Amino acid sequence: MADAEAVVDSGGRQPRSVRVVLLALMIAMLLAMLDNMIIGTAMPTIVGELGGLEHLSWVVTAYTLATAASTPIWGKLGDMYGRKGVFMTSIVLFLIGSALSGMAQDMGQLIGFRAVQGLGAGGLMVGVMAIIGDLIPPRERGKYQGMMAGVMALAMIGGPLVGGTITDHWGWRWSFYINLPLGAVALLAISAVLHLPKKRAQARIDYLGAGLLAVGITAIVLVTTWGGTEYAWDSAVIMELIAIGVAALVGFVFVQTRAAEPVMPLHIFRSRNFSLMSVIGFVTGFVMFGATLFLPLYQQSVQGASATNSGLLLLPMLGAMLVVSMVAGRVTTNTGRYKVFPVVGSVLMVVGLFLLAQMDTDTSRVTSGVYMAVLGAGMGCLMQITMLVSQNSVEMKDMGVASSSTTLFRTLGASFGVAIMGALFNSRVQDVMAERAGALGSAVTERSAQLDAASMARLPEAAQEAYKHAVSSGTHSAFLLGAVVAVVSLVAAVFVKEVPLKGAAQQAGEDVGDVPSKGAVAERV
Repeated sequence: MADAEAVVDSGGRQPRSVRVVLLALMIAMLLAMLDNMIIGTAMPTIVGELGGLEHLSWVVTAYTLATAASTPIWGKLGDMYGRKGVFMTSIVLFLIGSALSGMAQDMGQLIGFRAVQGLGAGGLMVGVMAIIGDLIPPRERGKYQGMMAGVMALAMIGGPLVGGTITDHWGWRWSFYINLPLGAVALLAISAVLHLPKKRAQARIDYLGAGLLAVGITAIVLVTTWGGTEYAWDSAVIMELIAIGVAALVGFVFVQTRAAEPVMPLHIFRSRNFSLMSVIGFVTGFVMFGATLFLPLYQQSVQGASATNSGLLLLPMLGAMLVVSMVAGRVTTNTGRYKVFPVVGSVLMVVGLFLLAQMDTDTSRVTSGVYMAVLGAGMGCLMQITMLVSQNSVEMKDMGVASSSTTLFRTLGASFGVAIMGALFNSRVQDVMAERAGALGSAVTERSAQLDAASMARLPEAAQEAYKHAVSSGTHSAFLLGAVVAVVSLVAAVFVKEVPLKGAAQQAGEDVGDVPSKGAVAERV
């Protein structure tokens, strides 16, 4: 592996070609993370031009479904046929989806093209982490994966602002077209300077396993997206989706035990650290996306903050996450030790969520900002350490599968977090509104427990005050649930075994000999 050897030859300093590749990877990660954030701001304008308000949620759901369902498949394809070609294919597919979405003439076309875009996005996220795993030895990998966490935080903060600016000055279609020049830069850089071994697996792709996994993931995401909103949790549609999802996943596990080249080899879960990091990643996704949903709602409805700069409302949490993630990466690189971060991160996550659960109608923005910073620091300890330890727990030939599985568990955690915390929030808001505002309160929240600023302004003053208390109570319940779930992450972190991270010389030696990761072997012993 030429680039990996260059790392060794330079004494650990990255040569210019590797730095260019890393910049291209950061652009690709930014594209995948930024897209949904930008589109959220442009949604009202899109509906105004294309119509189809009743199908609005599918613009986001189609992208999310396609991303989640394709993530494991991209990882396996990279392991079988070579990382570079598969990653470039995902970039091209993402750009095609972006161009077509910008040209959509009705809501149906936009939803279909967003699904194409989502298929490419699944490969972007997996490819970035797997290529870093190929290029950078585990000992140095932490600081670069910390940078990727910074890109994610930047996308969450800047996405709504960028989306609003683009929509106001250039039109909503440029929310998609803006991806084209950025993607082209990443594509050219990867094509010119990334050098990885070419592979050609003899075994056939496990199409049956891939199909069953895609069906199972799709059913899970639809249950968590539709449950309690589009359909009641005990409705026939939700029950059928649950049955389909369970049957597909059981069939998938059965197929994986017999496939010559399984999409998700079950042997990777024999590694204690890999399994524990999958649990921690799931919980982190559960907490992070639940928090990013309810914190702006609380600040707008209870604290009276403006929704215009909604991304800035999360700055204390995302800023702390960015700084701590970078520090954790540096410390891991310098010391080779990492167990302290899952433990400390889980503790901070539990404490931060418990503090956020104490917020009421009188909590100041400064106080809530401090609470958010505690939560952000906890997530910063966990975001990329989970990926680093997962990759260190498998053999090099399973790097793509490890990266895609970790990403998938975080995505599924986010779906469950938004659904379960959202159901609890909605139920509590409706109960408090009925208690404090009687029939009017029940009528106000009958269709949705989440009111926008315009709807809230039209309410009588007594109903507005009741709604503030209702949202405060709803966020209390949601964050308290999050704190309980985060305890699972703490328990898992305690049992993580600190397997030494390999340095550059060890990585290069293993690449040449294609022998299993020493970390993976030591852990299984």
